[in-house]
Amino acid sequence: MTAEYIRKLLKDGEGFTVEFKKCKDEIQGSVYETVCAFSNKYGGHILLGVDDNGKIAGVNPKAVLNMKRSFVTTLNNPQKISPPMYLQLEDIEIDGKIILYIYVPVGSLVQTCKGRLYDRTIEADIDITTNQNLARDLYNRKANVFTERKVFPYLDESELLIKELMPRVRIRAQMRNTEHPWLNMNDMDIMRSANLLETDRKTKKEHFNMAAVLLFGKEQTIFSCCPGYITDCILRKVNLDRYDDRLMVRINLIDAFDQIISFIQKHTPDPFYMEGTEAISIRDKIARELVSNSLSHREYETTRSARIIIEKDRIYADNWNRSNFFGELNPNAFTPEPKNPIISKFFVNIMYAESLGSGMRNLYKYVPLYANGKNPELIEGDMFTTIIPLPGLENASDKVADKVADKVADKVADKSITRTLTSAEKAFMKTLSDYFIENEWLNNSIACELSGIAVGSVKRYLHNLTVKGALEAEGENKARRYRLAIGLSPPP
Repeated sequence: MTAEYIRKLLKDGEGFTVEFKKCKDEIQGSVYETVCAFSNKYGGHILLGVDDNGKIAGVNPKAVLNMKRSFVTTLNNPQKISPPMYLQLEDIEIDGKIILYIYVPVGSLVQTCKGRLYDRTIEADIDITTNQNLARDLYNRKANVFTERKVFPYLDESELLIKELMPRVRIRAQMRNTEHPWLNMNDMDIMRSANLLETDRKTKKEHFNMAAVLLFGKEQTIFSCCPGYITDCILRKVNLDRYDDRLMVRINLIDAFDQIISFIQKHTPDPFYMEGTEAISIRDKIARELVSNSLSHREYETTRSARIIIEKDRIYADNWNRSNFFGELNPNAFTPEPKNPIISKFFVNIMYAESLGSGMRNLYKYVPLYANGKNPELIEGDMFTTIIPLPGLENASDKVADKVADKVADKVADKSITRTLTSAEKAFMKTLSDYFIENEWLNNSIACELSGIAVGSVKRYLHNLTVKGALEAEGENKARRYRLAIGLSPPP
């Protein structure tokens, strides 16, 4: 280890993988707790002879040899450290003072110190021996256990929505591949193909696993088998103390995906964007990756709910995670690892996701286009966190839409209509504003082309804007067309 690297550790300070200990003449007992915590978590660096604030106090040079011997002896004493560990102290001189350096790699087994379990938080070692949830998470992490494969021997097919949901599954599988093998299978064969049934090697009987419950379970079935499962969707733009809108999703993942996507669509702008010659909704592409990641890569056997919070300038999402390290993911040096491979593969088959790792690539592709050059943030840890910046109003058409929306608000007030434009309706108006500068009327097809969103959503927006006085309509059915309400023409 070089002095330059030690200086960098001192400058960066303590954290998930760095710990300072004063230890002038002997090794304190807390050092071994940190060794176990680092081994149980992400590994890390321990510096002896350093104050908590990073100031070098130094180790007594005469005590160095005894401290090294004591360290090795203790690590090989099963009464204190189990299983035994093989680490060394390295002495490094900086500014005339000696620091003892320990590197602790990530262990493949759970380590205990005096029979106690320790895990690592941001700047502390915590005793989790009596915390059943944290202890279970630690053992699962070391055993590489996928809790989605947990078997429920007494779960009956009647407690799942297989018949109700399977037609949609086949349709979406066919959209992905017109010759998809699921098209020629019966319902239970699809469940087997998707690894949603586990076979008991002794009895040869098949049983549904946790992934089957999450994907196809009735709400009460999911609650019984996975009581901590919930996705809490919150809009918090005006009422920052509580929320402006909220959706708590507890249903099967197939329906949950659509519900959460709709919540994001309802409360975020959807700017017009052309990819080649095709108009696409980059907002919907981002939402798809965000929701797919939240549902398929979380740890479900926990009491912690997942959250998706829409704020004024960002979407913040987090969920409990079986992590492999702590820190922000680097798209240029990223190796994807599935947290729930059965659910992830199922999502790929029904087009809720692409290949493993594609979600991160798509976020880094589309978020800068959506949010005026800003990148997403994806942070790995016990809580996996995703931050998606939202676009601001920074161009001429935005300003036109703002002025139009302000006039609409005045007109709405004059008509005693209490509802004003939602953020989604305002964003939709923005995509039409340039067109209205040079044209008087538009129809559903033109609005679809300008906004790049589905015809059903376009019809809903146009209807709501007409009711609220922003637009005027004439004609019926396919002949129906719309224009800005009188007095609301955008300024030149």
